[in-house]
Amino acid sequence: MPETTHPKHFAASKKMDTMKNRQRLLGGLAVLGSALLFYLATAIIHWSHTFVTIGTSMFTFSRFVLGFAVVSLSMVLSGKSPRCNHLGFILIRMLTNTIAVFCFYKAVEVGSVAEANILNMTYPLFVALLSWFLLKRQRDIFSLAIVALATIGIWLILSPDVSTLHLNDFWGLLSGFFAGFAILSLNLSRQYDEAQTILWYMFGLGTLLMLPMVYGQLHLPSPLELLFLFACSMAGVGGQYLLTYGFRFVTAVEGAVVSSSRILIAALLGPLLVSDPPLGIAGWLGALLIFSVDIALALRAPKE
Repeated sequence: MPETTHPKHFAASKKMDTMKNRQRLLGGLAVLGSALLFYLATAIIHWSHTFVTIGTSMFTFSRFVLGFAVVSLSMVLSGKSPRCNHLGFILIRMLTNTIAVFCFYKAVEVGSVAEANILNMTYPLFVALLSWFLLKRQRDIFSLAIVALATIGIWLILSPDVSTLHLNDFWGLLSGFFAGFAILSLNLSRQYDEAQTILWYMFGLGTLLMLPMVYGQLHLPSPLELLFLFACSMAGVGGQYLLTYGFRFVTAVEGAVVSSSRILIAALLGPLLVSDPPLGIAGWLGALLIFSVDIALALRAPKE
């Protein structure tokens, strides 16, 4: 009997396939969990407005402080050094990610939670657009064309009626733009440094960057303020870790599809959890169009 047909080899192969399928399922659930946690972070900010007055800068600052503490503890326990190989890309990642988080939380403060999350998920569009201008090898006419198509979805979300468009509506879109820049710089950083090293600098330097913005707001928080700050930060940092874990076991396309589900989560849960106004026909068309374009870009992405 050939060795490859031996029952023991069949059993080992079947066991390995079962393990991979379980890891794939766990990876998908982790990415879905990250989408829920990112949405939950914004819901917590919205709920806090009813009980306490906490500025966007404080929520952003707290997220970076907690993230830095968690990553530092993880590196100490694993015996890893924070030494990096390419500080330039990491600095760009830190700066753009910090601005993206601030704009994202600001969008929740001045608008609806659903709109903020949907517009934040436009970042794959900006990755494609920025890649066209910055990375000549990744220029793709098809991707550029569907990004142009996605602008219709963005417009439907922001305001189908020009007369009702306000500057505050653009905070969510700005978060998507800077998040796209952050993702692009992350991809470049990963060519030189490990994810944990990048996170350490991102959270640590992001904390220092936010310090001048919260200097006048720093005070001993009340128990209720501390609860909201900690809960929001835990959701944001937890979402980041689940996303990192999940993408180890799913393909880029699968991860993008599940991650983009935050668009639908925000649209469906908004009226139930945070009293967001239900999306109208134009809003749903815009959300589905952005969701579809995100998936199309993921399918178009080169295989690693």
